[in-house]
Amino acid sequence: MTFAKQIPDQSEPRGVWHTARSYGPGLALSAAIAAASLGIRVIPGASAVSPMVIAFVIGIGVSGLFGTLPGTAAGNRFAAKTLLRFGVALLGLQLTIHQLAALGVRMLLVVFVVFAATFLATKWIGRLLGVDSKLAELIAAGTSVCGASAIIATNAVTRARDQDVGYAVAAVSLFGTLSMIVYPLLYRVLPLDIHTYGLWAGSSVQEVAQVVAAAFQVDPAAAQVAVPVKLARVALLAPLVLTIGSIRMRRGGDGEEARFRWQQIFPLFMVGFILLVALNSVITIAPHWRGMIAETTAFLLTMSLAAIGLETSLRDLRLQGIRPIALTAAGALFIASLSLVLIHALT
Repeated sequence: MTFAKQIPDQSEPRGVWHTARSYGPGLALSAAIAAASLGIRVIPGASAVSPMVIAFVIGIGVSGLFGTLPGTAAGNRFAAKTLLRFGVALLGLQLTIHQLAALGVRMLLVVFVVFAATFLATKWIGRLLGVDSKLAELIAAGTSVCGASAIIATNAVTRARDQDVGYAVAAVSLFGTLSMIVYPLLYRVLPLDIHTYGLWAGSSVQEVAQVVAAAFQVDPAAAQVAVPVKLARVALLAPLVLTIGSIRMRRGGDGEEARFRWQQIFPLFMVGFILLVALNSVITIAPHWRGMIAETTAFLLTMSLAAIGLETSLRDLRLQGIRPIALTAAGALFIASLSLVLIHALT
């Protein structure tokens, strides 16, 4: 009598090991770059530059020197998409409805008009310049809302190419960095008081870190005014993404876009963002936990930008040419001019 040899079922451990081996190298590399980028903030003056931008630049440098490293592609994709969306959702815990209400109706109106006009004008200028519509949409989102975070969140519904995302991040970050230098210089020649300057910086400079740097160089009081205004712009990220998604669904478009599902049009991470803003408005989170959540959010978003950089080719960026840079410059000039005019007119 013979018995079949019993072989233990190892499918689950083998599956776990396969997943770890597939995602581990890319996630580890992205995490290492993120840690280095956040660590660079201790260097005097470096804290003014967003660690997300630093991580993106490091990622591009690694990609340019070594290409896509073996075994990292799956982890890079996971960090650039899944971790990114989780990080954007967590941004909701840095904003409350009370902060928005404290700005007053007039300032909220300025923020909204500047945001909407800048987004639409940048897309229109993009058409005039012959810039690809999806790339123009990403540049418009980054310029009008909150830089790199807005670009990568908007791409959930825009679904542009990775090199378009990389170009938009690089271009918008470049002009956001320039604004940290130019705005304090303009304060010395324009007829602005500290309060008005803070409103201007908060309503027109791209990244939160860049807003703080541009305002703090003039006066700490300007930074205290600028940050709540900037957070009001961050709050517009959710309606922007949801509006773009719903418009794309109604228009249908090509075969690929026609296959959009509701969860792609209304991404769950944006729903999470909205719910976390509401939660943060009705409960009090201890300062210790609030700090930990903020650090976790920053780390996840920085990892995502590192992964995008690792998957971005310098050659692809060069092939885009000068037109998208010209578009970004036009968008930055438009938002700076319009916000200043409206602040003087309505506040």
